[in-house]
Amino acid sequence: MPLRVLHTVHDYLPLHQAGSELYVGALCAALSAAGHHPAVFAAEFSPRDAHGSMRWRTHAGIPVIEVVNNWQGSTFASTFDADAIQAAFTHALDAVRPDVVHVHNLLNLSLSLPRLARARGIAVVATLHDYTLACPSGGQRVHKADAHVCWTIDPERCARCFAETPFYRQWQFGQVARHVPAGLAGRTASALARRIPWATRAGKAALSASPGPAVTAGDIVTRLDAAKRTFSEFQAAVAPSQSLADEYRRLGFPEDRLETSDYGFAPLEVQPRVPSPHGHLRIGFTGTLVWHKGVDLLIDAARRLPADRIEVHIFGDETVFPDYTRDLRQRADGLPVSFRGGYAHHDIPKVLSEIDVLVVPSRWLENSPLVIHEAFMTRVPVVAAAIGGMPDLLDHGRHGVLFEPDSEDALAHALRTLLDNPARLAELAAQAPPVKTIDEDAAEWMTRYRAVVHEATGMVAVS
Repeated sequence: MPLRVLHTVHDYLPLHQAGSELYVGALCAALSAAGHHPAVFAAEFSPRDAHGSMRWRTHAGIPVIEVVNNWQGSTFASTFDADAIQAAFTHALDAVRPDVVHVHNLLNLSLSLPRLARARGIAVVATLHDYTLACPSGGQRVHKADAHVCWTIDPERCARCFAETPFYRQWQFGQVARHVPAGLAGRTASALARRIPWATRAGKAALSASPGPAVTAGDIVTRLDAAKRTFSEFQAAVAPSQSLADEYRRLGFPEDRLETSDYGFAPLEVQPRVPSPHGHLRIGFTGTLVWHKGVDLLIDAARRLPADRIEVHIFGDETVFPDYTRDLRQRADGLPVSFRGGYAHHDIPKVLSEIDVLVVPSRWLENSPLVIHEAFMTRVPVVAAAIGGMPDLLDHGRHGVLFEPDSEDALAHALRTLLDNPARLAELAAQAPPVKTIDEDAAEWMTRYRAVVHEATGMVAVS
């Protein structure tokens, strides 16, 4: 019996191509190929459109229901429990009539969505990709201004951190846009977006200099309490790493509803790797150029290596966080570092074929990075920070090399061992572990879906 599955995610393809969005796309494709009916409910910040308006489109043949969230609520509670988002989601439930709601992310949406689905007798499950249920600043649990990794939740620090994020700037912008007569809202927001380009450097500076809504430690506690109440709405949840699962258990997620199971992946077409004509060690980074990913750490480590024996290739869109990219370019001055620009996900095999070792120097509590699995599939050795779920994923010395987090000296030492012993690269590549396929993953999810549908409706599960 085909099932209708509605996936909720904070934003979606093709405009947004981070790990959770790519995973949702791959899982939807696998479910569709198996004869089921997936759809996606996502949000988009779009000042040129009316807050709460909805768009209906398809991506890769999958229906996508997109609600415009311009963060126009007047209170901090509206950033995680928004009436307009709830109304749009209710409309999506009416249209799709899902058997299961599969939550991937509720940031930029509303923590109340699982409750709305359960109230209709709809089964609800989750993939816990990150810490967005607990962390309102993007789920990375890092405070950039303080260069601090949030091993514990400090509401006072969280309140300061949120006020420094793009989400807060969106909320500031939304406060201006919402003081507009309803009939003029769309046109005025569009004009406002042209006159105040909030996403530009000047726009961000202007918003940062203006007074915005206050956020207190009490607000953070209220949000965390709401998140913990949401835990009880999930009939089953999967954490792709043991590290993430353990942290959610510490936060109070019900033990009997949480399991650890890694992501599945669509196969990659491996491209032949052509050695550097100069005999250099080609060190690569792929992903978002943002502070918590630690790209600056890699550049500083490269300064400790012989410049005539290495090349550093940084693949990532320089326009996403331009201030950080400018800092990276300044750090890289005089070093054999190349900024290769952004890339489409289908270019991953080509990108990885042009490097000899992949470095994942993250500062934040990574879950189970997609890029490490992609390196395994293409037999590219990995050097990664020993933080979050990466030690679970990488068997040090066998599947890759781990180094002390946030230490350019430790990273430089790990790379030096490979530089001085090139045969180690081939050994690590040959020992890369197998990766679960997305079809296997979809089959596992179908088993979970049927179990929770049976629990939610009392129907006999269909095998």
